[in-house]
Amino acid sequence: MTRHARAGRRRPLVAGLALLLLLLVSLGAVAAALHPSRPPVTAATTAPPSQSPDGSPTPTPTPTPDPDAAFSIVAAGDVLPHLPVLSSARTASGYDFGPVLGPMNPWIQGADLALCHLEVAVTPPGTTPSGYPLFGTPPQIASSLKAQGWDGCSTASNHSVDRGFAGVTATLDALDAAGLGHVGTARNAVEQSQPQLYRLDRGGRTITVAQIAATYGTNGMPVDADKPWSVNLVDVPAMVAQATAARAAGADLVIASVHCCVEYQTEPTPEQVAIDQQLADSGVFDLVIGHHAHVPQPVAHLTGGPRGEGMWVAYGLGNYVSNQDGECCSPKTSSGLLLTAHVEATGAFPAEGRPAAPARVTGVEWTPITVDRLGGHQVHALVDIAGGTSTLSAAQVADRTAAVVEAAGTEAPQRVTPLTPTGVVPYVVPRVSG
Repeated sequence: MTRHARAGRRRPLVAGLALLLLLLVSLGAVAAALHPSRPPVTAATTAPPSQSPDGSPTPTPTPTPDPDAAFSIVAAGDVLPHLPVLSSARTASGYDFGPVLGPMNPWIQGADLALCHLEVAVTPPGTTPSGYPLFGTPPQIASSLKAQGWDGCSTASNHSVDRGFAGVTATLDALDAAGLGHVGTARNAVEQSQPQLYRLDRGGRTITVAQIAATYGTNGMPVDADKPWSVNLVDVPAMVAQATAARAAGADLVIASVHCCVEYQTEPTPEQVAIDQQLADSGVFDLVIGHHAHVPQPVAHLTGGPRGEGMWVAYGLGNYVSNQDGECCSPKTSSGLLLTAHVEATGAFPAEGRPAAPARVTGVEWTPITVDRLGGHQVHALVDIAGGTSTLSAAQVADRTAAVVEAAGTEAPQRVTPLTPTGVVPYVVPRVSG
């Protein structure tokens, strides 16, 4: 859902006192817009206690805190539509990925904020789709992701410029047209300078989530020399600076999506560990989501994080949808992780002057998922198909589940049922593109 609010324009007042009053009111309105909060306490809050019919004072009621803000964030691995996946999504008039992604609908639609990772570029107008090694996917991927319930996608990957800058533009145009947020690639320097923001109204307050994304490289494909801002490359100081700026501008929570480092390897590389620990040590990131390995990797709680409370990282979520499995690659490429992060913020105590507590990630869970390559590339939560499908045996499902469980590790628990949304859908804040 998107919405736009515009303030009406007023004519200048002549009287000096009226002008002063107008300025004060305007400043208050701007502050309220930038920092949404509870309604102001009225004079009735501090009025003297009334008396009961027998003349005795009525006890002052115990201050009631504002309700807590709580919501969930769900993230998945690489959206990697190889040509066989496109064949499964082909229709008489174009492409529809709904049947491919459909079994995961309850898991995505139950999230309060759902963040995907679009690994490949959308085909520029007048060009045809393509697969490995230079991907180009039809723009219907964006509308299908939106229809499933995703709110936005990170777009920085080693395939971001497979179709050149025209592909970068086509990708962001398609995401914009579908109403999806995006971050990691940009059409100009102004757009690149901004994180993607999502605003969620919960517990009488608005929580702003900022997402930043970067990739280790572009497979040697050149990034236009005059457009270095078109793809974010992993640069920890630059990412920390952008996260710090986002917090200063009002972001309550900051997520990093990192596309790195070695494919088909379950154990995170020393470089991955170093990057994610530096992000944790900065104290300005609440969660790190990893991509690129195409196999599930561990979920871990690192030291550091905001307020020194630690930071969760999913080193690699594997694939969400692809044509990979043991026939071409590592058998573990058939499966991935659906990550669930839980966010909470304690409400304010107005009568005591105690402000609302900062938003924080209180814990994460993961759910093993898989692609039934021979079953039309349908994506399933493995817990939903324990008995198998017409093209996956129960034994295959058990083997895939065991592999994901082993890869994810024991620091975070497994989630076996979909969530239920806690409120209205988030507002996707458009990134200004110039």
